Amino acid sequence: MAKRLIVKIDEEKCTGCGKCVSPCAEGAIQIINGKAKVVAEELCDGMGFCIGVCPEGAITIEEREAIPFDLRKAESQPKTTDVSIKCFSCGCGEQDNYLMPVRHNMESLWVCTKCLPRLIHG
Repeated sequence: MAKRLIVKIDEEKCTGCGKCVSPCAEGAIQIINGKAKVVAEELCDGMGFCIGVCPEGAITIEEREAIPFDLRKAESQPKTTDVSIKCFSCGCGEQDNYLMPVRHNMESLWVCTKCLPRLIHG
């Protein structure tokens, strides 16, 4: 086994809101029995897009020995869409534009790729 970065979810802090599931493009996180869980370490790429959207601060990244990342298995996972996630600026959803998690005015929010340049450049 190799050392690599893996998402760690604190079950005591997790409320099971599911906001971390959609940003995980690899499908490594699922809600099981009301809590977010990393269901397959080999799917977690350690990028941590889920961290910025967790309202409870239940997600961290740790370096540890783990199964190597498997891109082929990650690409074969079904993609999920969370209709509750919207761009904070224009209100579009994932079905309209690609959304990215951002920190803005001390809040974890979503912004679409159309609104991102305005957010960056004013």
